Amino acid sequence: MKIKTKDLRVRAGESVDLKKWATGVSALYSSKENYAEILREHVSKLSALQELLYAHNRYSVLLILQAMDAAGKDGAIKHVMSGINPIGCQVFSFGRPSTEELDHDFLWRTYRCLPERGRIGIFNRSYYEEVLVVRVHPEILAGQLLPDLPEDTEQVWQDRYRSMNDFEAHQHRNGMRVVKIFLHVSKEEQRKRLLERIDNPHKNWKFQSGDIKERDLWKQYRAAYEDCLSATSSKTAPWYVVPADDKLSARLFVSQIVLETLEDLNMGYPETTPERRQELEAMRKMLEV
Repeated sequence: MKIKTKDLRVRAGESVDLKKWATGVSALYSSKENYAEILREHVSKLSALQELLYAHNRYSVLLILQAMDAAGKDGAIKHVMSGINPIGCQVFSFGRPSTEELDHDFLWRTYRCLPERGRIGIFNRSYYEEVLVVRVHPEILAGQLLPDLPEDTEQVWQDRYRSMNDFEAHQHRNGMRVVKIFLHVSKEEQRKRLLERIDNPHKNWKFQSGDIKERDLWKQYRAAYEDCLSATSSKTAPWYVVPADDKLSARLFVSQIVLETLEDLNMGYPETTPERRQELEAMRKMLEV
């Protein structure tokens, strides 16, 4: 099944109003069995393409997932990447910066976790937190040891947008394909999922009192996301706004986006040269003795 993703892509220079972007869509599957069948097909293709990516060894892929709390980032990673060889896939999450990390620029700690050529890297939250949570909580800036911090922090965000765009353009020129996904969940659906974390004993561990405090800042986060998506979606490192009220459809969208990214690469297995063929035939003879 070919799932259309072009309508989810934020065009470079587009001004994003998240109220106009859907959080729910008609299901991309006819039943849970059909969903499982589509996902298996996607995972199988992803597994083959990941092996090709590893063998080709010219490109890498960085998948960035950002979202409000309870939007389904962990589940998307778990299900979409379920068939990927662990050797070729790396997942990183980023919490509060350490003292060492604060002694460097805001990109440093994520730069160290970029995927090598031939591998897929996944950032569950990323350097974009520096223009999202830090923007909503500007008091965090005071602890980041920035020189000449302006009273008007708007310039800080604009400078960081520019740094991110330059960083991603540099990575693209050097073979990394950066794909950024915002899982767009409604406030009502988030409320239901947070209640489920309270009602389900197996999900109690996921719920923190801070989740409620952050939910109260919904409008501020939405505004921060709108500015971020508008300023940092580019032709080579696009943002996709994925409707996330239906977790299963969201996972199919994510898997399709990653598939398309890998399929667009001009990859092939290394060619066997005549010299290499002679070497292989010599080894064959040794094995046949």
